Amino acid sequence: MDTMSRPGTSSIRDGLVALGLVLGVNALGASPAVFISSDTAWIDRPWFYPPEIAFPIVWTLLFTLMGVALFLVWRRTRELGPGRRRDLGVALGAFVVQFALNFAWTPVFFGLRRPDLGLVVIGALWIAVVGTIVAFARLDRLAAGLLVPYLGWVSFAFALNYAIYAAG
Repeated sequence: MDTMSRPGTSSIRDGLVALGLVLGVNALGASPAVFISSDTAWIDRPWFYPPEIAFPIVWTLLFTLMGVALFLVWRRTRELGPGRRRDLGVALGAFVVQFALNFAWTPVFFGLRRPDLGLVVIGALWIAVVGTIVAFARLDRLAAGLLVPYLGWVSFAFALNYAIYAAG
């Protein structure tokens, strides 16, 4: 019996692929110097700006939770009847939209040094995360719950982005 035909192996593989995909994008975003200057000297930091070390730690945790949530929803493809496949398409589409907005924020905010446009992107991201949570909840409540800390951090990041914008 080969490895690919053992029970549960495809679930493990799918989980690792989902997690690897999400963490891979996190790695790209965590090192913006590869694509975008990571200079933050231009930012007038508000009093509640966290220590720099917080960002990679928090984002790695959040992207890990996103990867697990994506896996939990993705594995439902085998269990869903034809009537529920639309819910899966909506959930995966919502995830892709919020993921793209998340990835877009760094070049807008840091690359262009535009906190005003960053607010627009992060506002859209907040709405997209809420939509993703709602769509995931239709398929897997745990997956939806795993995205709640992400929504909390995006809410905090919105406030931080606004404070930087208002100070400039």
